[in-house]
Amino acid sequence: MTGGAGFIGCNLADRLAGLGHEIVVYDALVRPGVERNLRWLQARHGARIVPVVADTRDEARLDQALEGCEAVFHFAAQVAVTTSLLQPLADFDVNVQATVKFLEIIRQRNTQIPFIFASTNKVYGDLTDIDLERKGECWLPTDPLLRNAGISEARKLDFHTPYGCSKGAADQYVLDYARSFGIPTCVFRMSCIYGQRQMGTEDQGWVAHFLIQALRGERISIFGDGCQVRDILHVSDAVSAYLAAWDNIADVSGRAFNLGGGPRNAVSLRQLTAYIEHLVGHELDIAFDDWRAGDQRYFVADTSAARRAMALATPVDWRDGVAALAEWLQAEGIAARMTAEA
Repeated sequence: MTGGAGFIGCNLADRLAGLGHEIVVYDALVRPGVERNLRWLQARHGARIVPVVADTRDEARLDQALEGCEAVFHFAAQVAVTTSLLQPLADFDVNVQATVKFLEIIRQRNTQIPFIFASTNKVYGDLTDIDLERKGECWLPTDPLLRNAGISEARKLDFHTPYGCSKGAADQYVLDYARSFGIPTCVFRMSCIYGQRQMGTEDQGWVAHFLIQALRGERISIFGDGCQVRDILHVSDAVSAYLAAWDNIADVSGRAFNLGGGPRNAVSLRQLTAYIEHLVGHELDIAFDDWRAGDQRYFVADTSAARRAMALATPVDWRDGVAALAEWLQAEGIAARMTAEA
């Protein structure tokens, strides 16, 4: 599991280790908080967690780590649009080149190891062609069918920003390695995943970031008008989807699926911050700034294809999930710890 000490990776590793699997947690440990996640996994599961501290661009280490593995979950990536705009070559190197080289290692081994890849809804571009209207605190499609169902995998790919290009290119390579070389692969184009063990920042993991800032009593910056809508999915549901993809790999190989909370878990940033005010019991300090490159005013995933193909359960309601995350952050003292480390 590359990026196995990251937010989604460590939650998936925890679930798999609890089922009795041995997990190779391959992670460079460069992001804040991931070292703590690795220690948590080791404390819970002992020898079932096999850490490999290395970069995915190290082909020799990847090849070694792959020995004896039954499946690959590839989460390791450069994950921020802002970073990709500052360092597009590094973004390409990590997100595209390292992914293709990893696929090549598997192909040259002549093995049929399932390769399940974490992609992004950014592959659909900024969606400016969709007619929107503002309803209260939300931007919503004027098309009632789109508003009720969300955006499906039939949507044309339209890569924006270096991050969108790199993740989109890797997404397409992963699918083509199933078509061209018979490697069983599956792609999840993820919306906003949130939950326990997420150490969110302004650039990535915004649900946790908003909560952490609120608990610290610090300013929350919102880019745009705050009426942009996203479908948010609790990490427990994301983990279940990744396990379902592995369980059903013969049926889903070579396919890309949207993975998000869907219309029932669609929420604007203004709605979320209002709910956070309710949870923390005080008014938030919110500042608004200009829209950022590639920002979508609306993205809600149509997840019906994944639900049908893998019999996914109804996801956790966003209010319950955000309340659980707030409770975990408080219990773990994350906000206070981050203030001390700042």
